[in-house]
Amino acid sequence: MKIKFLGANTSVTGSCHMITTRGHKFLLDCGMFQGSDEMDQLNSEPFDFDPEEIEFVLLSHAHVDHSGRIPLLVKRGFKGRIYCTDATADLLGIMLRDSAFIQQKETEWKNRKSQRAGLPLVEPLYTMADAEAALSLVTPVLYDQLIELNDGIKVVFNDAGHILGSAIIEVFVTEDDAVSKLVYSGDLGSKNRPILRDPTIIKKADYVIMESTYGNRIHERNSDSIERLVDIVIKTIRRGGNVVIPSFAVGRTQELIYEFNRFYEEHSEIHKELNDVMVYIDSPMATSATEVFRRNAQVFDEETKNYILRGDHPLDFKNLRFTRTVEESVALNTDPQPKIIISSSGMCEAGRIKHHLKHNLWNPRSSIVFVGYQAVGTLGRSIVNGDKRVTIFGEKIQVEAEIYNLEGFSGHADRDGLLEWISGFQKKPARIFLVHGEEEAKEAFAKTVKEVLDYDCTVVRGNSEYTLSKDTVISVEEAMDERISPEALRQIKNKISSIHDDLEKILYHTHLAVGSGMSPQQIIEIRNIVLELEKHTLNLGSAVTREAE
Repeated sequence: MKIKFLGANTSVTGSCHMITTRGHKFLLDCGMFQGSDEMDQLNSEPFDFDPEEIEFVLLSHAHVDHSGRIPLLVKRGFKGRIYCTDATADLLGIMLRDSAFIQQKETEWKNRKSQRAGLPLVEPLYTMADAEAALSLVTPVLYDQLIELNDGIKVVFNDAGHILGSAIIEVFVTEDDAVSKLVYSGDLGSKNRPILRDPTIIKKADYVIMESTYGNRIHERNSDSIERLVDIVIKTIRRGGNVVIPSFAVGRTQELIYEFNRFYEEHSEIHKELNDVMVYIDSPMATSATEVFRRNAQVFDEETKNYILRGDHPLDFKNLRFTRTVEESVALNTDPQPKIIISSSGMCEAGRIKHHLKHNLWNPRSSIVFVGYQAVGTLGRSIVNGDKRVTIFGEKIQVEAEIYNLEGFSGHADRDGLLEWISGFQKKPARIFLVHGEEEAKEAFAKTVKEVLDYDCTVVRGNSEYTLSKDTVISVEEAMDERISPEALRQIKNKISSIHDDLEKILYHTHLAVGSGMSPQQIIEIRNIVLELEKHTLNLGSAVTREAE
């Protein structure tokens, strides 16, 4: 088996890793490069492989730095399946259509300039038709299901806790009657975050591909960031300014809605003061993504599920407004009333957020609050770094607003979170590859892992290929023993017992069926049935709640 790293090897964007086995070739993610103009130019470069030879894509999550070049892959000849979780599949439709729309609009703008200058016209990276073609190839699966893709490869998607549907992917590769297990972390979330479950701890792996975005940073506690956000809002509103939050449309925006919901419910001492302060979600994509969140209650954490079962949806409250039209967005900057504006893009590179920054950065009464990673070369990074003058739409803007960076809201695990996840392996993996991090973050995390666990990590630099081999030969059953252990059986029974009273008969009959004499395949089939039941039961509860509202 070989791994070729083709993206997210010198930065945090463009994730793409090609796996070649005896008879099969597939990709882990196919993301877009973001940030500087130099990074953007990488998107149109030829792939370092023939897209027609790729059998399938395993997609960790919907963010465009992991999914954004899939339509280009299809445009250039890929015809295989794209496997991802069902929640990711729902979000992917929003993300890829939006990306295609941006590609087409930016190309139209460039070509108008080129025509005036007598320069040749250019084509968009891909079109809406390419995005639709890519979406037709998507095959959704559920978390924890074992999926047999062909005669030599099986996969399991585990919850990564990063955004809705994000996955840690286990890949079981059979070659010459021996099994190797590759674990791809995707992007790992932090523990104890609202809405989402904690990242899954994986106990065994031969090879690990792991992100290291914050490999050299410690986030402040999420609760500390929430308290700071509340203080910022109150202080800014009292002096008559706006709170502008650049936020990724998928993930951070929904967490902010959740926290503002609690904020408005719990701070009774200032209810009168906050009564007319609106929270605007000014992003069509974020609006659509929030609806996808509401339809996927089965992957929420227990606290959020309990909200729904009590008849209260945590992603809705009376002061929340979604703006869809351009006119509604423009009106936010002419309305003198203090307000909270959450808008994308999270790195301030495109979208409506640039207009809100233009109208608020110069105002010392306003506050700009960053809640996510700002890549090198982006407008967001420039503001966070303290630049006092920035250029927006060709106009120089003096930065007078208060600037905050609340890393406790980051969707990525920090150094300690990454270390806790990699410490979950019961035996040292044969190889650990660090990707998706700036150079100093990867180097620092490799050093930490060596000091704490005595594991050697390979810091991936640039496009590079590795041939993987191991000394031990194990069977399929040994590779999958986490899936068929007594603990796995106990978890199946517990899941069934939690799926409400109307499933008592299923519980009774399945309890009788789940016995020590069952084959691994039978156990896996029961697990898959339970997962389907849980999905449909929770989504029914969410739909009833929405209907009642």
